Amino acid sequence: MDGGGRLLRSLTTALFGVRSSRVRKGDIDVPLLVGERSGRRGFWPFGNRASVTLPLHERVPRRFGTVSVLVGLGAIGLGGFVFGGQYDALRVAYGEPHHIMARAVGLGIERVSISGLSELHETEVLHAAGITPRGSLAFLDVAETRRLLEAQPLIREATVRKLYPGELSIELKEREAFALWQLDGEVSIISSDGTVIDKLRDGRFAHLPLVVGPGANKRVRDYVVLLGEAGPLRSRIRGATLVSERRWTLKLDNGLDVRLPQDNADEAVRRLERLAREQKLLEKDILAIDMRQPDRVTVRLSEEAAAARADMLKNRPKPKGGAV
Repeated sequence: MDGGGRLLRSLTTALFGVRSSRVRKGDIDVPLLVGERSGRRGFWPFGNRASVTLPLHERVPRRFGTVSVLVGLGAIGLGGFVFGGQYDALRVAYGEPHHIMARAVGLGIERVSISGLSELHETEVLHAAGITPRGSLAFLDVAETRRLLEAQPLIREATVRKLYPGELSIELKEREAFALWQLDGEVSIISSDGTVIDKLRDGRFAHLPLVVGPGANKRVRDYVVLLGEAGPLRSRIRGATLVSERRWTLKLDNGLDVRLPQDNADEAVRRLERLAREQKLLEKDILAIDMRQPDRVTVRLSEEAAAARADMLKNRPKPKGGAV
């Protein structure tokens, strides 16, 4: 205090530890607050504090408000885009965003080379593997693609390789479609050992041998051997039914049934071919041929042929002497 009882320093300065200096500006003293920490303990119970707290507009980064507004608007727009259905429409049309970005930098699937095709078509392979123009080579899962392909009944083994920047190579080993098997009205494609490969879905396998009945798939090789013994007659055989899992009944293109014996069926087929060639047996008005007996051939006539034969026998002159 001075001699008049006045404080030598400002009370504010004493309490808050702020050093003040003055600059003469005309006739007015202008206090300058210097932002430094005071060495003495101030008013705050938690210790010393900064001598000056910066105003809010100086503590917030420049353009913070503008950026916040833009981010908020972007979030609102993105939410509307997603929940409004536009995002799903974009995915359906162009694929997932990561695929879109990969294609944009040249890592799309520009070419697919497929080798080893026999019965399958290229479009069937692409569909089975899930490969579409909306995908990309960069994000293609090779192991998953191979698994999808090998899950197809006609594909035994698949090899999938990426050839950057834009080619996919697929090598296939198909299962051999050996014959057709009909059971309970449903036709399946089977391998040579009788294993079912797939259901018959189109006409591309219609040229394969057809066997019918329970157990016929397990004896399909025996039937193919019989076809080899038929010679020129083979083209007229449409299929065979395994009866009681013991013997075959052939079905010809004119609807005629040929019953073969359980044993020596190959010999019976050769005899049938000879009768068809020499005696035109298959051109006669008959419904079935029974070749189960090795020393004779029995035929069943159609109703018209049976009636005509009965009339012929009735009108045939009786031999003299009354002998029949």
